[in-house]
Amino acid sequence: MRRAARLGSGAAAVVPRSRSWGLTSRPGFIKNYKKAQSNNGQQASFHSRPKLDSAAEATVIGGPSPLPEVELPDIPETPTKNKRVTIGEILERRRRAGRLVAPTAAGCDSGVFKGDSSGKPMAKDMSHHLSYEASIREPCKLKQAARHLKTPGIISLGGGLPCPEYFPINSISLSVPDYLHNPTLSPPEVHPTFQDITIGKYDTHPSAPVQKEYDLSISLNYAQAHGSAQLIRFVTEHTELVSNPPYADWKTCLTVGSTGALEQTLRMLCDSSRNDSILTEEFSFATALETAHPLGIPTFGVPIDEQGLIPSELDHILSTWSPSERDNKRKPHVLYTVPSGQNPTGATQGPERRRQIYDICSKHDLVIIEDEPYYYLQLPPTITPTPTTAPSNTTDFLDSLLPTLLSMDTDGRVIRMDSFSKVLVPGSRLGWLTASDQLVERFLRHAEVANQGPSGFSQVILHKLLDETWGHEGYLKWLMVLQREYTERRNTLLKACEEYLPKEVVSWGVVRAGMFQWLHLDHTLHPDSRTKSILEIEEEIFESCIDKGVLIARGSWFRAQQELAPTGLFFRATFAAATPGNMTEAIRRLGGAVRESFRL
Repeated sequence: MRRAARLGSGAAAVVPRSRSWGLTSRPGFIKNYKKAQSNNGQQASFHSRPKLDSAAEATVIGGPSPLPEVELPDIPETPTKNKRVTIGEILERRRRAGRLVAPTAAGCDSGVFKGDSSGKPMAKDMSHHLSYEASIREPCKLKQAARHLKTPGIISLGGGLPCPEYFPINSISLSVPDYLHNPTLSPPEVHPTFQDITIGKYDTHPSAPVQKEYDLSISLNYAQAHGSAQLIRFVTEHTELVSNPPYADWKTCLTVGSTGALEQTLRMLCDSSRNDSILTEEFSFATALETAHPLGIPTFGVPIDEQGLIPSELDHILSTWSPSERDNKRKPHVLYTVPSGQNPTGATQGPERRRQIYDICSKHDLVIIEDEPYYYLQLPPTITPTPTTAPSNTTDFLDSLLPTLLSMDTDGRVIRMDSFSKVLVPGSRLGWLTASDQLVERFLRHAEVANQGPSGFSQVILHKLLDETWGHEGYLKWLMVLQREYTERRNTLLKACEEYLPKEVVSWGVVRAGMFQWLHLDHTLHPDSRTKSILEIEEEIFESCIDKGVLIARGSWFRAQQELAPTGLFFRATFAAATPGNMTEAIRRLGGAVRESFRL
């Protein structure tokens, strides 16, 4: 039998392992944690401390009194390579580790929250992909100084952390649907059960009625750029549930949303002075293109079909790359892709397509930026799903999800960007990045002197919702709700297209993920096709739509290579926000604009 700290909640010191942060761990802390984790190979974690050496240390660190120890049965070690991690295993891991303790500005290494990585390879060295800017970044001295706050008896006159007594916010109250305990998978507006939860300023203090892991005194102060240990633990575990990367030294860090993360990543990997460029879908996320352009990084489009990027076209472009034919740009070493519900086309890469793309990138040594804001909005292939189409429980839901590129990554060449914007609230400006330890470390060196990490308000609210209230089970049930809701929205839009769009000139497919419907108009059938360009016809239809009271996105806005003339006429419609009635009316108005332009 082993002894391990009993699960609780509170706040005390967090000490990372990786040299990337320039911090070391207290031997006694690590010894206690390894004792609790001896059967699963887990690294030292930031949880309830062992018996303290002195009262002075308890006072300085601000942690609780030692928790009583309980007897835990031995659990046989099982290999984890290519093995699906379960919520039960994560809960057991937490129970063994004990209460998470992470005070103000605590350093954190996400690797300590992972399961056993034995048998998995280490990531390949990707340093040759780094830009000069990324290669010379040094750790932030003021952030690194926080390592000394764990020293017993220390009085800090170093860092400029304001006293939380002067924070003019004493508590935050929330009312949220209870998806953990109430099995009703209905949207929030009609959910039968809500929970009222409160976040106080000193909830982690030993004198609190119920001692918590995170509070306003911690979250609203300065923090490390990687984000709070409290939320990093959740997203690291969630990444295991969904992707379980097949190499050992992967890490996560919080971001200020995927747009900000993309800008940092492009600066980390690309350098205009060495004639870098990136590859992406021939129609790509407009904001991503607008992010790359000011950095002097041109984008080259890869032809697509109904499943997105065409692997053979990607391989052909890379195999036949000639700088003299590509404005003197060297062969690209970065691919930016949105595999699920691609923006703007709505295309979703199937499992085999993803494997082929990964293998080609490995063959040509490309870093893959896997931007997946719509990953959990995966939809059935028809507009009349049978009752058995939708998953009935969280296990089936996880099994139904397409494999991620991260889940195939044995090299450490995938940088995956996840976001809460499309599945919770975009105003949180909060997401996370998963990549090899080497790449995450370089990413954080930039974050330290840029945004310094996500908002503390967002972090503590999402921790309270996702970790403390819903847990992984409740969050997955929420994602199941979204999947059903977006299926209904997509179906409404498709039915309106069937009813109101002239099918003799407009065609579309059934999107399998996301929130966008891509519409193809056959410009060759336009009566003015010989005298007007595609852009002119597009402009005419767009302005007519505005006059009729409907806004739709022009396909030309999303072209990866704006300098080239378009070869097709497209529009993008979204089914994300409009009511079913308004959505139908909008498509009716669009149909009228198309008929007028084509003189049908």
